[in-house]
Parts: sequence; C-alpha cells; structure tokens
Amino acid sequence: MPEPYPRYLLPFDTFRLPHHLTDVLVIGAGVAGYSAALGAAEAGLRVQVLTKDTEPSECNTWWAQGGVAAVMEGEDDSPELHAEDTIAVGQGLCDEPLVHGIATEAHDRIEELIALGARFDEDEIKGNGTAKGLEGGHSRARILHAGGDATGAEICRALGEAADAHRRVIRWQDAFVVDLLTDDDGRCRGALVSSRGHLRAIWAGAVVLASGGYAQIFRESTNYSGATGDGAAIAWRAGAELQDLEFVQFHPTTLYLAGVPRLLITEAVRGEGAHVVDQDGNRFLLDVDERAELAPRDVISRAITKHLERPGVAGVFLEMTHLDHERLARRFPGVARSCRQHGLDIAHDRIPIRPAAHYSIGGVRTDQIGATRVPGLYAAGEVSACGLHGANRLASNSLLEGLVMGRRAGRAAAAHASAWGPDPVRMHGEGTGSGRGTIDVDDLRTSLKSMMWRDVGIQRNGGNLTGASGAMSAWEGFACRVGDDAWERLSLINMLGVARLLTESAFLREESRGTHFRRDFPERDDEAWQVRIVHHRDEGLKRVAVNTPQPAAPQGAPGMEPA
Repeated sequence: MPEPYPRYLLPFDTFRLPHHLTDVLVIGAGVAGYSAALGAAEAGLRVQVLTKDTEPSECNTWWAQGGVAAVMEGEDDSPELHAEDTIAVGQGLCDEPLVHGIATEAHDRIEELIALGARFDEDEIKGNGTAKGLEGGHSRARILHAGGDATGAEICRALGEAADAHRRVIRWQDAFVVDLLTDDDGRCRGALVSSRGHLRAIWAGAVVLASGGYAQIFRESTNYSGATGDGAAIAWRAGAELQDLEFVQFHPTTLYLAGVPRLLITEAVRGEGAHVVDQDGNRFLLDVDERAELAPRDVISRAITKHLERPGVAGVFLEMTHLDHERLARRFPGVARSCRQHGLDIAHDRIPIRPAAHYSIGGVRTDQIGATRVPGLYAAGEVSACGLHGANRLASNSLLEGLVMGRRAGRAAAAHASAWGPDPVRMHGEGTGSGRGTIDVDDLRTSLKSMMWRDVGIQRNGGNLTGASGAMSAWEGFACRVGDDAWERLSLINMLGVARLLTESAFLREESRGTHFRRDFPERDDEAWQVRIVHHRDEGLKRVAVNTPQPAAPQGAPGMEPA
C-alpha cells in the first residue's frame, strides 16, 4: 500500500529487539480486557495484559456511570425483551442471533462478577434484592448499578483484583502498542510495543484487542484522554476489517461550562425523573418524541442540537430540583460531587448541558466469539464491532458486551494459542517520520478534533464530509512523513487514520439511521442502506449485507462455541 498508509509506524528488526513470550496477549485493561484475560487464564494459558496508561481509572470502563443491563430475576422481564429493546434501538443493523445470545448470557456473567466480589446496589425501597434502574430505550427496569453512579469503577476493581491475583496473568503498564506483528501468511504473531523506554517484540499464540474506542477524535467528548482509536488503527494496518465506523453515539447530557472538561451526567438521572429544559423551563423533548427524556440518545442529542439553533434559546439544562434531594445524593454521588466542584447544586440549580461524543459503535469486525479476519487476532469491547449495537447502542449494553464478548474472545484466543503457541520470527518494518521538518502534534490534534466536531458530528452533510476527508488525508500524509518516534505522533497518526475512514463511511451512507444523521439525506432508506460499510486496507470500502456471516474462526484452530 503506498504512502500515506504504511504497514508499520516505526522502523524495526525483530532480531535486534528484546523478546518476550506469552500464550495470549491482551491489549487493554477495561471490562473486556480483564474478562478476556481471565477467560484465557482459566483455560490454563499464560496471559500478558498491556495498558498504555498507569492508573486503573485511565479507561472508559472506570468512568461508566449508568450501569450494566442484565435480566437477573423478576416476572415482568426476560432476556427476550432485553434483546427486542436492543434490536429496536439498533434500527435494522443488529446481528439478531448474537443479540439474543448476549442477552441470555448476561445472567451468568453477572453471577460470575458477583462471585469475584463485585457489589451492586441493593433496592432501598424493597429492602432486599438488587436495585434495577430504568434508562432510555429499555421497556423494563433492568439496569444494575454500583456505588450509585460508579458501576464501571466497581466492575474494574473486581475484575482487576481477580486478574492481578491470578498466577497465570501478568500486567504491564505504560506500554504503548505501536503495531501488531503479522507474518507472510497474514497470521498475527504478537505486537511491537514501546515500553520502559525501549521498543520490544511480544510474541503470542493469540492476541486479544480490547483497547477501547475512538471518541476522543471529537472536540467534545466524555471519554478519557486515551480513547484515540489506536486499536482500530493497528488492526486495520494488520489486515483486519473495520465496520460501522460512521455510527458514533453522542451522549445528550454532559456538563457544559466554559473551561471545564465535558463531564458525563449519566442517563440514569433521566431514568429517575430529571427533565431536559431550556432557559424558560420548556420541556421541548415532548414535542419531538413521546418518550421525552427516555427516548434513545441519538433522538435527544439531535433534538438538543436543533433546539440550540433556534432564535432566543440561550441554553439547555438538566432539571432535577423537583426530585427527592436526599435520594439524588445517595443515588448519584459522583454527579453531585462533580457539579458541586463547579459551583452547582443539583438540588437547587439547573445544570447546563450539551451533547458530546460518547461511544464508538463501529470498530474491528468480529464474529460471535471475537475472531477477526486476521488469524490469531481477536477483539472485544468498544474496539470491536460484533453486531450487538447496530446503528445505535441501547443504554448500559456496553459493559455487558465487554463481560460477554471479552470472555468469549479470551476463551477462543486460548484455544487458538493452544494449537499455535508463541514463535519468534524475523520481521522488518520501514516505519514513518523523518528528522527533516517539524510537526506540532498538539496543534494538529486540536485541528482534527475541531473539524470532526464541526463537520462529522451530530449532523452531517456531503459537502462538509468531502472537505473534511480531503483535509484529513493531507494531514495524515504529513504526519507520516515528518516527526520523531514519540508515541504522541504515532497516536496522532492513528487518530487521523480512524477519522478519515469514519468520514469516508459517513459520506458513503446516503441516509439517516441511528446515530448517523445526514441533513442532505434525512430519511432512513432500508432498500439501499440496510447494509454494513466495511473497510479493508487492501480492498478499500465495501457494502456488506447485514446477514453476511462474520469472518470465520482462524483455520487450523480448534473450534470454540460461545458459553
């Protein structure tokens, strides 16, 4: 593939690098990564987990406030109803058998999590049993939460402690994965990693990619700073397919104050009865959707954006002053604390809000066990696109996806690694960059994020998408030609590549569906566009029917059925 799309970002010769061997390499330490690591370790294999950051809070799982969707008990709910809600919100693009399988498996995965020590909140009204909340798009209250609005942190704690205590699992922090290593047959053999001041080759029988999403390519984002699409980019360079990149979920309620990071205000607040109003107290969502604050996130985000464009509208706010103040403080301690730190009291003040990029629905294309098109490479969680979410994600299905698909991918990777094992081979890469010229990484990153928000954000049109795509291609070529080997430039190249592919997908899809809205094509068109848009580095862009089978498990590896 000619410039500016090189196979490897750094020059290397594996026989001149430090070598490390493991059975299964897991990239990422959120809910999907830890679930994969435990699944592989329980199968008896050695597992190495890599994180590019140093703190457990530096992943999107940690900051997940709302909860995890799962049907545990109760006569008025069932996995079938959960699946139906998921499929309805996905607007024709869900892999329906997979959705039903994940909804059914949810109970067992939550029970395992509880057995590991995860503590979910009790129902304070009934006095016993697990509390279950209601969120947008759900027909029943089935959202389990922990610490009020700290569910992700509790799940990370329980899984992380279990992984750290497991004798077959080791974890490296501050390890930036530059690229996946693939041999002449296209099989993934491990990863090229920058860690502890050195470039290293980690060889593995199988690799599980669980590195999170790409919502930080937008100026307004709820994500932690490292959600820059590195996993999708390295998988694409290695020959994996990416799908559904145009579908990015924008969360409608983030704290909006000048000079303050965009702080998520969980959807569960609206589930408890909070209202979205303008400066006059008008609940304008009632004019858009009869579900009002409990409509799916894409509906609310677009409604807020359009309302802010109206003359005389000075802002949009979250109104909670009519709710029980003491219950709010107990149920949402993190939200109350964040607002209080910025001079706002949720019991007495309207909270200024705006939408922000929140969740990457698209990602590395996988089958029902997390296998990709690249033999030996698996993916799970937000980095992946298994078909669960379709064109829009049902609230609180993300942690569930990580639990279920992470475990499936870990077990499938273990089966593959048992057949192949780690095997160092000599590989070379020419790399990118040059000592000639300089690149202002921070400035280019800011320009990219601003352009993505302006031209490829909540509302899109063909003219803006064309201009943005051209600018990104030029910037990407420049970033590949100029600059040093610092990981900041490499991560910028990843951001530019994912942003370009996303923009190409958004331009190609000439309709509006789920989180993707085109002003110039405002209607959903099932006849022409009930398809997936798939990218491959050698084959380019293609349209794939929704019912087309996902890539098969790597040939030669033992089969693995979902649990």
